[in-house]
Formats: sequence, C-alpha cells, structure tokens
Amino acid sequence: MVGDGLMAIKILLFGCSGNMGKTIIEKLKDDKKFIITAGITNTKEDLPFPVYNRLKEVEEKADVLVDFSSPDALSSILEYGIENTLPLVLATTGYSENQNLEIKKASSKIPIFKTANMSFGINIMVKILREISSLMESDYDIEIIEKHHNKKADSPSGTANMLKDTILEQLSNEHTCTYGRKGLDTKRKNNEIGIHAVRGGTISGEHSILFAGEDEILVIGHQAQSKKLFAKGALKAAEYIISKDKGLYNMDDLIRGLGGLNGKR
Repeated sequence: MVGDGLMAIKILLFGCSGNMGKTIIEKLKDDKKFIITAGITNTKEDLPFPVYNRLKEVEEKADVLVDFSSPDALSSILEYGIENTLPLVLATTGYSENQNLEIKKASSKIPIFKTANMSFGINIMVKILREISSLMESDYDIEIIEKHHNKKADSPSGTANMLKDTILEQLSNEHTCTYGRKGLDTKRKNNEIGIHAVRGGTISGEHSILFAGEDEILVIGHQAQSKKLFAKGALKAAEYIISKDKGLYNMDDLIRGLGGLNGKR
C-alpha cells in the first residue's frame, strides 16, 4: 500500500537484468509507490520478484509495462500490451522506421509513452532548440556531439537523433547530415549538420549542440551523471501513463501535465 490508502503501482519490468533494469530495482528498494510484480530477461537472475524469459509466461498482473531492453523485443511487447490492455513505457532506443510505425499503430489501441531520453533536462534542451535554431541558421555551423559508455550498441544515440530532428524542423533551408568525418577532403559544406558519436568507459550520456559562428561559439549541453536520472524519468512516465486513454505520449506531454518543471503553468 501507498500512503493515504492508495495501492502501489504494479510494474512489469522488461529488461530487468540490464543496467537500467537493475538501476530501477535499486531505486525502488525504498520507494513504496511502486512494486515490481515480475521481470523479463533472457538470462537467469535471482531477483526479489518472479522472472521470466518470455512475456506469455507471465502470470502476475501489472498496471504498466516498463521496457529497457532492445528493439528486438518490440513486437512481443506491443502484442502483449494490446492483448492485456496494458499501458507501455518504451524507454529503448534504436527503433527502425517500420518499428516506429508499429508503435504508432499500437497506440490507437493502448496508451504508449515513448521517448528517446527519460531526462527532464534533455527535454528542456529540446524546447530551447525549438526556440533558437531558426535564429542561428544563417551565420552558424551546427554540430551535434554525443558520448556514451562502451557497451552502447546504437550510434548515433536516439537522443542525438531527437535533437537533430528538432533542429531540422526549425530550419528553413534543407540541410544534409554528415555522420563523422574522415579523409583529406572534409571541408565543411554549406547547410550541413555534423553528428559525432564517442564511446568509452562508463559515460552515462553527454550531448552537446555547437552553434559555431564567426569569432564565437554557443554550446548547449547536457550531462547525465548517473543512470538514476533515467530511472526517475521512467517511473514518472509509468505513473503518468496509467491514467491515460489510448494514444502516443512523450516527455513533452508529461512535463505539461506536471505544469512545467516547477509545477507552475
């Protein structure tokens, strides 16, 4: 039970043995607002709740499924969500264009929360880019740099792609994207956005946008100092989505629902 007689929110955690899954488990040790009723993983794990290898084996009831696994699991997650009328929080990145279409189609039947990054700070960064990108288009070169740990599979990161798409939506001229540079003829072209990925160590996630002009550089950046940041965002998303009607929701919707970062409109 949660304070004031409210029931704890029951979570089905897909990817419970991964780094983010373990971060959520650790965070919920002292949080009575949520309870993990079951987990899904492709490994053998000794955890304080039932663990399964496949969704169709799960017997426990849940209020929401939180996914921190991989794009390969998407079809089974969407199928399970629709069959059980279960809200979904999709915190995995690296979905293909076809998979994004699958998600949109499924959202016509159940509520789905999807974002490339669970951080409030990153999503405030997106809002800033919407405001300034068109102002910087004429006189500034735009470069996106992202850094992550050495186990991250997809590149560039889903967040880098989200930032790129946000910028492109605001620009009046058509721009091309250059992913890294190599060779003897890499002089920067007009209307080009450079995107660069760094992989190393245990970096939780760093994203920077450089607007490089004549004699000045504007840098907008965000550093995730631990994975707890993303666990916190995922839990807020889970609490948010369980009361929603069918549809596709993101962090913008959540922030608006909270009345902004400070609870004020």
